[in-house]
Amino acid sequence: MLLSYSISNFHSFADRTTVSMCLNSRDVVEGWERTTKSGERVTTAMAMVGANGAGKSNLVKAGPFLSWFVRDSFSLKPGEPIAFMPHQASPDLPSEFEVETEDVLGTRWRYVLRTSRERVLHEALYRKEPGAGSRPSYVFIRDLAEAAYTVKQQDFGLAESEAEKVRPNVSLISWGKQYGAPMALQLANFQLGTNLTMVGRANSPLFEIRHAAEFFGNESELQRQMAALLRSWDLGLEDVRIDRIESKEPGESGLATSWYPVGIHQTKDKTFDLPFAFESNGTKSALVLLWRLLPILQRGGIAFIDEFESDLHPHMIEALLRLFHDDETNPHGAQIVFTCQSPEILKILRRAQVTFVEKTDCVSTAFRGDEIEGLTSAHNLYAKYMAGALGAVPQI
Repeated sequence: MLLSYSISNFHSFADRTTVSMCLNSRDVVEGWERTTKSGERVTTAMAMVGANGAGKSNLVKAGPFLSWFVRDSFSLKPGEPIAFMPHQASPDLPSEFEVETEDVLGTRWRYVLRTSRERVLHEALYRKEPGAGSRPSYVFIRDLAEAAYTVKQQDFGLAESEAEKVRPNVSLISWGKQYGAPMALQLANFQLGTNLTMVGRANSPLFEIRHAAEFFGNESELQRQMAALLRSWDLGLEDVRIDRIESKEPGESGLATSWYPVGIHQTKDKTFDLPFAFESNGTKSALVLLWRLLPILQRGGIAFIDEFESDLHPHMIEALLRLFHDDETNPHGAQIVFTCQSPEILKILRRAQVTFVEKTDCVSTAFRGDEIEGLTSAHNLYAKYMAGALGAVPQI
């Protein structure tokens, strides 16, 4: 499970900013909580709340960026910039990232990265085995010294000859994955769902619907779960059918396969089909969200979602979030970190499960609700926020 992540000099965040999923003994929550193997209380849901342009999306974007860098940065061409943006007031300073997780066996992992857009300056991975008295040890440490890298390894499994050739714009884990290093393959095998790209939120509904249809068309169990959920949320749907369409492209000898969802509607005496292009925006958004969330919930992992409530009725927010609450729908402790414009979220989650984001003089800052002086678990979080007592509200 994700315990925390930190960033500095990343998009609108200049100073070190930490998002912690851990709950202390004083944090009162009403669900969305798991206990790790080592006994750490961890929330399964973290909402980012704040005004438009405050930097909420940038704080969430760090997760998909690190996931891409660790797994897929090998795809970058030599000399190609690393796909992130430092704060525009300090473009020549390095950006720093740190992530801490705990796996199902109770082993803690800490990944550290310091990099410019051109080259990695420092990259390291540490682990702490479960058990009293266990101390952290490094898996690898990679440092840039003048024009060459020094790499120290313990059980990482990458041949020294290959480690010496790692490109400046590539993670050692992604490099090791390409060359079959056992530890790199293990580390890269995690589940992540997101609607964010390096430049922002994915915003092509037709593209997303077709990809969702293809996924559900090949995952019959999750297709049934998706249809049951949409049906239970009173969207006027009796069922959702995924049609497989085969067509011949001009100049091609074989058939091309595409998938498309169709809504099945039931009146008193008639059943009719409605292609998803004609469904409401809320129904389409719910389908796409379930495409991103159900695989994470089924296998365990983490979702980073921007504008979670987009096109959805406020009551739908809790219905979707409850998928991460209930043991039946979340058997492996999957987590979600998301931005939300709707203050209704403050009626659902408690102060330790909300991160407030503000921006002053083009610099974003963030603070968790339980860090606000004077705010206790007895306070009405929604009422306090709406009254402007917690900050992170638009100045209109």
